[in-house]
Amino acid sequence: MRDSPVVESSKIGDALIDGAQSMSNDDDMLDVEHVLRFENGMNVAQESLSPSCFQQFLLWPPDDCITLEWVQDMMSTFEHVSQKVLPSAFCNIVRTILVDKLTDAASSILCEEPNCVEVDCEGEDSRVIVVGDIHGQFHDLLSLFKHAGVPSESQFYVFNGNYVGKGAWGIEVLLVLLAWKVLMPHRIYLLCGNHESRYYTGRYGFENEVWTKYGKQGEYVYNKFLECFKVLPLASVIANCVYTTHGGFFRSKHSAPSRKPKHRKTQRVDLGSLAELSEVKRARIGSPYEGPNILLTDILWSKPSKRNGLRENAGRKYGLWWGPDCTEAFLKRHNLKLIIRSHEGPDARAGQDDFGNMMIGYSLDHDVESGKLYTLFSAPDYPQFGQKRYNNEGAYAILQSPDFASPSFFSFKAAERPTVDPYVDSDADEMDLPAPSSSQIASTSAFCASQRPYPGGSRPIFDFSLLGIDNGPSWSVELGDGLGGTQVMQVPRAPVVEGLPLPPNIQEPHRSAYKYLFELVGALKHVVVTRVRIMAHGWFVVSRVLLFRNQAGFLNFRRLRTGPVCQH
Repeated sequence: MRDSPVVESSKIGDALIDGAQSMSNDDDMLDVEHVLRFENGMNVAQESLSPSCFQQFLLWPPDDCITLEWVQDMMSTFEHVSQKVLPSAFCNIVRTILVDKLTDAASSILCEEPNCVEVDCEGEDSRVIVVGDIHGQFHDLLSLFKHAGVPSESQFYVFNGNYVGKGAWGIEVLLVLLAWKVLMPHRIYLLCGNHESRYYTGRYGFENEVWTKYGKQGEYVYNKFLECFKVLPLASVIANCVYTTHGGFFRSKHSAPSRKPKHRKTQRVDLGSLAELSEVKRARIGSPYEGPNILLTDILWSKPSKRNGLRENAGRKYGLWWGPDCTEAFLKRHNLKLIIRSHEGPDARAGQDDFGNMMIGYSLDHDVESGKLYTLFSAPDYPQFGQKRYNNEGAYAILQSPDFASPSFFSFKAAERPTVDPYVDSDADEMDLPAPSSSQIASTSAFCASQRPYPGGSRPIFDFSLLGIDNGPSWSVELGDGLGGTQVMQVPRAPVVEGLPLPPNIQEPHRSAYKYLFELVGALKHVVVTRVRIMAHGWFVVSRVLLFRNQAGFLNFRRLRTGPVCQH
């Protein structure tokens, strides 16, 4: 892809013809309540009820070469669309073919990058902007670009992951950053976060966002994004002196358990090296519990501690805790002076006295002889969807020549954003989240579009260990696949749940436990009722077919009774 800012603007006549052709299919009729009008060479958001107007949509460059103007036009269009167009009409603005082309182009670049990318920025006027979690807050990303400036020949960007989840515009954030990556592959670096996985995109709303915006094409688009997530690098080293990643440190591969333990036991964990990190196979569906690729889980989930040493997280949770001694050892071993990680916002730090509360977007966590460790969070007024909004500021870090190891931090307030319906339950909470089972990870895409299990949000979750119960009921059901194996399915949520809402006098954690159980019982009851109807109808049809075929002499019913059961 070229870096030169040359754009070939599409003619308005061609756009209208393409728009008219796209409306020939009744399934693809455009929402004309909110349209985009092309006027004086600018994209102007305008409300209209005239059926003769068509929505302008983004066109992939015919020569497959995106330009600076094309990326800027995408950002401007997304901003207008977020304010004037219903989410269900987003697919009419950004067609599947554009998502396909852009994710393929970006993935082809990302897959060639090592697990830890080297950011070479030794020019006299070079500077690097480091960005933390964004969580689908597109308007705040635009605000950050406005404050810090967009990528350029002298300005680099390193993003520490968590682009999606808990916000309404994860698709817009992803597409804009991927477009910048394709345009300037050596000026912008996109690292992986713990939310860039199948399970957590399902749990925190991104999968629902994709289905809402792309409808029947949602499964295809969602899988394209998942494939792109698999090739995101895990860390960066900037100017040979600054290390950035999403979560933090990782164990040595020699400390990795060979199999998932049934019971968590305290064992010696040694600090890993960048050489060991380079050997991790980062293409994955979920975060592994065992083997050498457990380093992948560590680097996305680990957190700093004031207590010296490196130890596993308590309970059945992901990642490690590491102390100031580990920070000193890692910096000294790799001749580094600064670490900037992300992963923790004001929700994770609430009630903690050891570290900063992240209300200004960053915190100095370790200050050791060889350097410093900061946590950086770039989603202000977080979370967009949740029980509590923290009214926090986001922040970004600027590293500048000649001393890249002396960062400057800039806090910024939340940008004005449109009001939208949430894609995730307000009950969803990530703090100290238990690690999901392999069945939970595998089952998140087990349903087709007509069987979306949780259209209103993610699956209810409650930690029954709060009540002293280690084996609480699950929404996962293991069933035979008819081929001698098994498959794990999720119980679909019931449209109506008896017993809810609960009386206000019930206190936590019993309130959440009762809500979880009522919803699960209601879901199972709904499945039984629905299954009886389906099975009754299906047996009627099968019986008629067997009777007809038997009368025609094609089948012997007595032989069929002892044969294998037809799966259909």
